Amino acid sequence: QVQLVESGGGLVQTGGSLRLSCAASGRTFSSYTMGWFRQAPGKGREFVAAISWSGDNTYYADSVKGRFTISRDNAKNTVYLQMNSLKPEDTAVYYCAADLRPPPLLLRLWVPSHWGQGTQVTVSS
Repeated sequence: QVQLVESGGGLVQTGGSLRLSCAASGRTFSSYTMGWFRQAPGKGREFVAAISWSGDNTYYADSVKGRFTISRDNAKNTVYLQMNSLKPEDTAVYYCAADLRPPPLLLRLWVPSHWGQGTQVTVSS
């Protein structure tokens, strides 16, 4: 089992940056594929980014490629999401997620087993 706690959300202007963190409990953090998802008001939850257990492989939704970077520090049991060039359409609750399996080829179909409680990101225009 792993428990996930997100932090780092907030209010930022268009073009600004934020870094989200997700702290995980448990001694097997380095075994998990980690990911970030988001849910905007009135919309379904969508995949944002994922990183393999080693950090060697990263995956991104087309909407955030080139702007967001996912990384992890297995010594600190933490995964990060650096978000640059933020847009109003990035406004959402961002969720950290974990799964022992790698994500499927169709990333939008990935449903991890473990989820955090979410952190709000609001981008003002």
